[in-house]
Amino acid sequence: MLLEENDWITQLKEKRLSYGISQNRLAVTAGISREYLSKIESGRKEPTEEVKTSLMEALERLNPDNPLEMMFDYVRIRFPTQDVRHVIQDILHLKMEYMLHEDYGFYSYSEHYAYGDIFILTSPEEEKGTLLELKGKGCRQFENFLLAQHRSWFDFLMDALVDGGVMKRLDLAINDMAGILDIPELTEKCRREECVSVFRSFKSYRSGELVKSHEEDKLGMGSTLYIGSLKSEVYFCLYEKNYEQYVKYGIPIEETPIKNRFEIRLKNERAYYAVKDLLTHYDAEQTAFSIINRYVRFVDKEVEKRRSEWRMNEKWAHFLGDGRGRLKLTTKPEPYTLQRTLNWIARQVAPTWKTIQKIDAANKSTYLLDILEHAKLTEKHRTIIKQQTASVEEVITT
Repeated sequence: MLLEENDWITQLKEKRLSYGISQNRLAVTAGISREYLSKIESGRKEPTEEVKTSLMEALERLNPDNPLEMMFDYVRIRFPTQDVRHVIQDILHLKMEYMLHEDYGFYSYSEHYAYGDIFILTSPEEEKGTLLELKGKGCRQFENFLLAQHRSWFDFLMDALVDGGVMKRLDLAINDMAGILDIPELTEKCRREECVSVFRSFKSYRSGELVKSHEEDKLGMGSTLYIGSLKSEVYFCLYEKNYEQYVKYGIPIEETPIKNRFEIRLKNERAYYAVKDLLTHYDAEQTAFSIINRYVRFVDKEVEKRRSEWRMNEKWAHFLGDGRGRLKLTTKPEPYTLQRTLNWIARQVAPTWKTIQKIDAANKSTYLLDILEHAKLTEKHRTIIKQQTASVEEVITT
C-alpha cells in the first residue's frame, strides 16, 4: 500500500477516535459494512475513491462540534404606537440621538430611522403604528447591542410582546456546516414524491445563471429549493449557502464555513406562535424542528409498501437530530461598518479621484483640495460620523 494511502487511513482513524465514533456507527453512516471498514483501517483492504469520499463525508456529518447552528435571520414587529422614540429607547434600548432620520419610508410608511441595517419605520396614520425591521445584517448588528445590554433574543422578544408588539415576520435559519443536507438530492426526492408534506407545492432552481458565462460552469451552480407557497404564512427555503456566497461575493466555495442553509420563514400568526413557543420553552431547537416535523418529512421509496409507511431518509433523520448533538440558538454580533460605502467609493469614485490627483500633481493645481474645502456636511452626514465614532456603550441606554 502506498505511503499516502497509509497517511489517509491514519487520518481517518485519528479523526474517528477524536470524535468518539465507533466503527459500527461510521460504517452505517457511510453505507458500508463494519467488516469492510475494519479491513480498511487495518490496511487489509484498499478503499475505492468513492468509499473514501463516503467515509470522509460521514465523518463530517458525525462531527460532534456543532455541525448545525441556528440564528434569527429576519425579524419584523409592528408596535401599536406612533411614539417612535419609545420604541427606540425603551424597547431597543438605543439612544435616539444616534439614529439617522430619513424623510422617506417603505411598506407605505412615510419616514424611517436607521442605525446601519436596523430600521424603524413610522407613519402619521395611527393604524400603521411603528414598524421594526431587522433583515440578516440587521439581526447581526442588533446582536452587537444585545450583547452590550446583557440581553438575549428571548429578553428582547418578551419586552416586545409585553409592549403590545405584533409579530409580522420571523425567519429562523439553520446553518449546516457539515453538508448534512443535500439540496439537489432533496429536490429529486420532491420530484419522486419522496417528500411527505402538507404543502402542495415546491419550487427549485439553480442560482447564478445570470452571473456565470461558461456553459460548463452551470453544473457547479448552487441549488435552491422552496417547499410551500411563498404567499403562505409558513414555508421553507433550502439553499447551498457556499454557492450563494461565491455568486454574490466571489468567495471561494471551500472558504465558506456554511455549506447549506435551511430557513423557516414565518409570517403573522405563525410568527407569533413560534415566538410564543420560544418564550415558553426557551428551546430554539424544539421550536424549529417541531415546525419542520409538522410540515415536511423526507422518506425513501419502498415499492411494496404504501407511501405512508415508507421509512424516513437516513440523512434527513440525522438532520432532525438522530445521532447528532444538541442545536442551540447562536448569535454572531457584527458592528455596523461603512464597508458597503467604502466598496462603492473604491469601485466608482477612487479611479476618478486618482486621475484628478495626478492632474493636480502635474499641473500644480488644487482641484481636490478645493472640492474638499467647499464640501458641506448635512445633518445626515454628521449622524453617520457619530454612529461610526461612538462606542457601543455610548449608543445603548441603561
